[in-house]
Amino acid sequence: MIETAAGALYTGITTDVDRRLAEHRAGRGAKALRGKGPLTLRHHEPVGDHGTALRREAEIKRLTAARKRAWLRQRTEGASV
Repeated sequence: MIETAAGALYTGITTDVDRRLAEHRAGRGAKALRGKGPLTLRHHEPVGDHGTALRREAEIKRLTAARKRAWLRQRTEGASV
């Protein structure tokens, strides 16, 4: 999950997070992110296969922006304990 400078959240899938983030930052990624930098990687999680990744992406995209932010906060707070 990537956050734009304006605070919008973008969710996508990739096999190489570092490469894909670099593509987004260079303007070669999703049109939704072009010109919206700086871009910050807020969350990533490995999954077993492409189908699982697509289902997880859809699950996250169905959340409202407020629910996504609450989910990110919960994960961040849980990781620091």
